[in-house]
Amino acid sequence: MAAQSKIKASDLIEPGDDDAVELAKRHLVQPWPYAGSVGNEARALIGEGDGIYITDGSGKRLIDGPAGMWCINVGHRREELAKVMYDQAMALSYNTPWYTMNAPSAALARRIADAAPGDLSHTFFTTGGSSAVETALRVMQFYNNVGGRPEKKLILSRGGAYHGSTYLSASLNGRPRDRDWMDGADELVVKLSSPDPFRRPKEMSIAAFTDFLVDQFRDTVARVGAGRIGAFVGEPVQASGGVIVPPDGYLKRIREICRENDILYVSDEVVTGFGRLGHVFASGDVFGIDPDMITFAKGVTSGYFPLGGVIISERLLEELRRSNHPDALFGHGLTYTSHPIGCAVALKNLDLLEEGVLAHTREIAPYFQARLKTLEELPLVGEVRGIGLMACVECVADRESKDPLQLDKNVGKRIDAHCHELGLLVRPLINMCVMSPPLIISREQVDAMVAILREGISRTMDDLRKEGVWRG
Repeated sequence: MAAQSKIKASDLIEPGDDDAVELAKRHLVQPWPYAGSVGNEARALIGEGDGIYITDGSGKRLIDGPAGMWCINVGHRREELAKVMYDQAMALSYNTPWYTMNAPSAALARRIADAAPGDLSHTFFTTGGSSAVETALRVMQFYNNVGGRPEKKLILSRGGAYHGSTYLSASLNGRPRDRDWMDGADELVVKLSSPDPFRRPKEMSIAAFTDFLVDQFRDTVARVGAGRIGAFVGEPVQASGGVIVPPDGYLKRIREICRENDILYVSDEVVTGFGRLGHVFASGDVFGIDPDMITFAKGVTSGYFPLGGVIISERLLEELRRSNHPDALFGHGLTYTSHPIGCAVALKNLDLLEEGVLAHTREIAPYFQARLKTLEELPLVGEVRGIGLMACVECVADRESKDPLQLDKNVGKRIDAHCHELGLLVRPLINMCVMSPPLIISREQVDAMVAILREGISRTMDDLRKEGVWRG
């Protein structure tokens, strides 16, 4: 018989407590583990957060470079959000969404409709980004079934994409290693090229590259058949794919092809939504498109509570209401759909964004991008790219060939380790370092972040030279 645990909720493990490491190795399965360490792994322990900073298990204070996971938009330790969580929990902690509703979810749906582009008017709330994308795809399937188009179910996605970890959403992913050992609904997905200007053929101009992407999209629709394609799902900026900012006008042209061929355009704003680019939604305000659906999560509560959702076009809902199948059931829902605490937190988070955080983001973003761009002076750095308060430093073994350091696929982790020692947490992605700090970051804090990153990359270059891995 297993021994009974002596740990109680009141027994908070202090930062640095070795018990946390041992308990994790014995009982915790971490996300995205390797088979050789699954269920026997402890990662960097984080004890506290305050503003743009976090404190690790040893007590070291670090700039939170990734803002958690693209999500701590208004910063750590915001008392306003903590108070809303408490007040809402004391008023109503939960209600079943199957046959009851709560006021915060209705109010939040209205606020989101007011901020969304085009005729996006109704929101289905989920628990996060994966379930939001999954919901959008199920809406597409239901919409076509009710409309008498059961064959119109294929989904267009792109290389470099990341759309989630649930079965259908993960099937859309196009990053290296995401699908090497994982199954997916491959028969439903058609992959297109990543809109990555850095990786375009050397002799090709940006304009020609854009034409290539658009022609490839149009040719794929013609080859596969518009009558079989239900949706295109795309991030305005491919976030986890390395902050891939598409060429100017590309998204607008893709949107037009979708409209011409009755293909639903799903804009995945799980990362770019709620302030990352200085607006509640980037689709309309930054890229000038009006999707049929927008998925969101992360920044909607600034990471204080798990919440996501999909905003749906009024046109789609009206067509469903006018169909010949009024009794058709959209058999989809989640226990925590429209969670009252999450929606209450999101409402307050929107207040904070609209009362100054969005304006600050738009003001500081050019400085953030310009300071990071100076890192291209370092010979290991192939490109620094980004938009708003999201950026990627991509390292290459050789700038001419753009070789992504095939001899050392952990160069990002090497840089992160040095930066951690110096007071900065970064997000390493193979040969890249992604930066997306809390939106409240100041110019002085941007300077500190860039200085540490410069030193971390410089130390990594020294390591690689000493080991004979790199001769730059």
